[in-house]
Amino acid sequence: MIAFGPVPSRRLGYSLGINHIPAKTCTYSCVYCQVGRTTHMPLERQEFYPVEQILAEVGQKVTEVAEAGKKIDYLTLVPDGEPTLDLNLGKIIRELKQFGIPVAVISNASLIDRLDIQQELMEADWVSLKVDSVDEAVWRKINRPHRRLSLPIILEGMLAFKQKYPGKLVTESMLVAGLNDNERTTRQLCNFLLELQPSISYLSIPTRPPAEAEVTPPSPEALQEIIEICSEQVPFVELLFESEVGDFVSTGNLKEDILSITAVHPLREEPLRAMVSAAGGTWRVVEDLLADGSILTILYRDERYFFRRFKKSGPKESITQSF
Repeated sequence: MIAFGPVPSRRLGYSLGINHIPAKTCTYSCVYCQVGRTTHMPLERQEFYPVEQILAEVGQKVTEVAEAGKKIDYLTLVPDGEPTLDLNLGKIIRELKQFGIPVAVISNASLIDRLDIQQELMEADWVSLKVDSVDEAVWRKINRPHRRLSLPIILEGMLAFKQKYPGKLVTESMLVAGLNDNERTTRQLCNFLLELQPSISYLSIPTRPPAEAEVTPPSPEALQEIIEICSEQVPFVELLFESEVGDFVSTGNLKEDILSITAVHPLREEPLRAMVSAAGGTWRVVEDLLADGSILTILYRDERYFFRRFKKSGPKESITQSF
């Protein structure tokens, strides 16, 4: 299935996803990737699906959504691999404009130094570029890139693209315990973001099952320090810890529902309290989960967030660069 959704998104409203790259074809093999380890790691661009097939599937979905009385805010190129590997990327973006819906592209930025890719992305309305670390050693550990890629070249490419891109540029940074969750890497990242000046810089944590079992979010203490540093230095930073669209509903077992939801969507206190109240429960159930360490909490801009504590699932294995 190439077209899917629309999916509720904090960044893009209701987004119709377009999966135009086969899993798992990517220039990175990120330790936290929810799609799993990369199985095919090319640097050469190629055609994966005919543009006509992509447009037909998107058109069918757009029609179905309209007939259901719903709306689509963005058509989003968000495949199970790196979208800029598609040789037809520019043509796909141009042809999608026929639907009269803004087009977004979510990229890992690994090929952003290439002038052809910069030119093709110019036609997108919204572009997200990944920047998990600006320290090359950390970058290689967390993103496990193709060995021929160079982080300084990628960062220069991002800066060059920003200077000429007319649309909305955002960045996303995934925070992983023991890799990029210390003061030094945080300040380095903030310095680069201040130079880049995207519209928004999103910080996120692993919430879905990652490629490597040992990958966990930073501790609450480390997260609090990261948030304080970034909030002080980068006024356009935002947390991407949750995806709140509509109310969260308990199916009967309030404790289990809180655990299952916070494992995927860390919650602010307000919607969590609303969920507890709607289920006929009391805040005591949340206090008990905090007390036994099942969930954790951090403070961000005077709002408290609750998320599931990750537990180690097996013997410790080292995370190494495998490409």
